[in-house]
Amino acid sequence: MFKERQMDGIKATIKNNLKLFEMGNTFSDLPELPKASVLIPLLMKSGEMHVLMTVRSLELRSSAGMICFPGGKYDPIDRNEIDTALRESEEEIGLAPDQVEVVCRLPPIINKSGILVTPVVAFIDDSFKAQPNPAEVSDVFTVPLDYFINRSGHSSYTVTGYVMEIHSFLYQDSDSGKVYTIWGLTAILAILTAVLAFRRKPVFEIAFDAEDPLPYFQRNFHFLFSKM
Repeated sequence: MFKERQMDGIKATIKNNLKLFEMGNTFSDLPELPKASVLIPLLMKSGEMHVLMTVRSLELRSSAGMICFPGGKYDPIDRNEIDTALRESEEEIGLAPDQVEVVCRLPPIINKSGILVTPVVAFIDDSFKAQPNPAEVSDVFTVPLDYFINRSGHSSYTVTGYVMEIHSFLYQDSDSGKVYTIWGLTAILAILTAVLAFRRKPVFEIAFDAEDPLPYFQRNFHFLFSKM
């Protein structure tokens, strides 16, 4: 019982921390761009907060084999960014919407294809068992969320003319022994989520202010949009 209360306390603290950064209507005046959403699913595992990630199928035409969060492009049937994230997550890994507690939407980012990607952070059932759609997902795994702020396996580099530093993590799953390389947009979203959830700076340098990350992502958006 004590352990359950302790885990509930961790979840409540993280939820309250993340809700402070709900983007609301901050980006409502953005220019029209192709849109997509990703779900950043959080769950408790072995007493720690974990984040669920997927490996894209090798059969896909773009970004095959890359690690990402479940998600995809906006569909006209979607009412908003949250609907997109939930629909795509159900299609990709069998995560039903009633197993999801949406916490907040974080600032959108333009990806390398010029698509405006909105991250939706949510809690999912700790007992969730993924059912990957093999046409889209080849593997599903979880990583302790604090891995993205205070553990080994991190490296970073800059790209000329690109405002964002590129972060990369090498992670070995303790259950399967598999080694995953998590980098690019997925890595920066994982770092952002961990920083805001725990209200702690990483042990490595980041470009955004851990207490107020919004201005950085606004500048990044306007810089990338000006290059399109």
